[in-house]
Amino acid sequence: MIEYHKIKTLKQLEKAGYTSKTVKEELRDNLIEKLKKGENVFPNILGYDNTVIPAVQNAILAKHNINLLGLRGQAKTSIARDMVGLLDEYIPVIEGSELNDDPLDPISRFGIDLLAEKGEETPVAWLHRNDRYTEKLATPDVTVADLIGDLDPIKAANLKLSYSDERVIHFGLVPKAHRGLFVINELPDLQARIQVALFNILQEGDIQIRGFKLRLPLDIQFVFTANPEDYTNRGSIITPLKDRIQSQIITHYPNSLEISKEITKQEARLSQAQKESVHIPEFMYDLIEQVAIEARKSEFIDQKSGVSARLTISAFESMVSAAERRALISGDNKTYVRLSDLYAVIPAITGKVELVYEGEQEGAQSVASMLLGKAIRKQFPTYFPDPEMLKRRKEADNPYVQIIQWFSKRELDLMMNDSDKEYQKKLDEVKGLDALLKRYHPQSKDEQKYILKELVLHGLGEYSLIGKNSMEEGMSFTDILGELFSTSPEDFEE
Repeated sequence: MIEYHKIKTLKQLEKAGYTSKTVKEELRDNLIEKLKKGENVFPNILGYDNTVIPAVQNAILAKHNINLLGLRGQAKTSIARDMVGLLDEYIPVIEGSELNDDPLDPISRFGIDLLAEKGEETPVAWLHRNDRYTEKLATPDVTVADLIGDLDPIKAANLKLSYSDERVIHFGLVPKAHRGLFVINELPDLQARIQVALFNILQEGDIQIRGFKLRLPLDIQFVFTANPEDYTNRGSIITPLKDRIQSQIITHYPNSLEISKEITKQEARLSQAQKESVHIPEFMYDLIEQVAIEARKSEFIDQKSGVSARLTISAFESMVSAAERRALISGDNKTYVRLSDLYAVIPAITGKVELVYEGEQEGAQSVASMLLGKAIRKQFPTYFPDPEMLKRRKEADNPYVQIIQWFSKRELDLMMNDSDKEYQKKLDEVKGLDALLKRYHPQSKDEQKYILKELVLHGLGEYSLIGKNSMEEGMSFTDILGELFSTSPEDFEE
């Protein structure tokens, strides 16, 4: 075990028996070690255990550069960032080197000259793996100078050097990432002529700047990310560049609601006050994830654009914040998320989906409301009998009859800012709800009981057994026939 803090010179480094490795060798060796120990190599990445992660590991073992191809919100950048954990914790560099020169094999003019001057006394510094990660978002304004480098006239003037001296070069991000990871996000957005500049680096490991005959054998692990939509909308990865990226790995959205829930729980950022004051029933997580599932198959949403996992994360945070706000206004120290809080996530949905023409005609707000309704309708039969199945079987023992009859003469308004006491009192007035819960959820108690009661009303509303109307300050539940008769002729014309 090398004691990094004690090694300050090349002589001490050689005496300690240090041997150089390429970045790809580092990644491969450390991955092998983790796999042998049965460690989770990408602990923060969920849902890819049998698909993307094995493909990434195969690429690392093969010492390939990688392109992660997938729709937005599929953890492409997170995978790239987590690869840092497979680098050695520290590596030695020539102190003061701009290009992280290996003391045993420098490539820059600075490193070569210093080694020639100092010999075994060449000063050595230690670079942590977190400082060996470089990330660049590809945008149309990125230049070759940004990535590769250019001549620096100020440096030439200060050092009194001619433009033929390579010391006047100002290196770009790629050379400065020598012996590290370099990530380019949204590669298709990079102009074609800029992509051409990467050819030699990927194939030969060297660079060309303004005609200089430089031979810089750069040691870099490249990871690119790309969205397939970009290939047609904004740009493309040119064929010769794709040919030089050895592994292209396709990412995807979570394959199950359970995995989606775990991702949301992991990524959502709740304050400590929210965690302490707002209780979140488990099935509210299910409803949030169901919204994304419905969005990913909606005819109103552009499926080529995708529905990011950020939608459910933002929606979840908005839902909890709505419950917290209500508690603050009503004076309750603690509260719980209600079904009506689900409608507070509409702003999180409208900003995260791309609508097709039909969706634009409906309007973003209406599409978001429809998604919420479909999510409730899908999840409702998980907790109570499916009203559609009851209709088909023509069962005489319909458990919802008493509730529907109650609404034939009355209506119920659940306001967003109702205190917990007001909310519970209103739900207790609806005849048939207690009997339904006693029959299907006899163990429910306290807040869970009232959330299930509200779920019944929303579910019956989605199955058109009672009327359900959105108001500015909440939700109104009425008789379905009364709702039809109250509809104006203008509504039908629309």
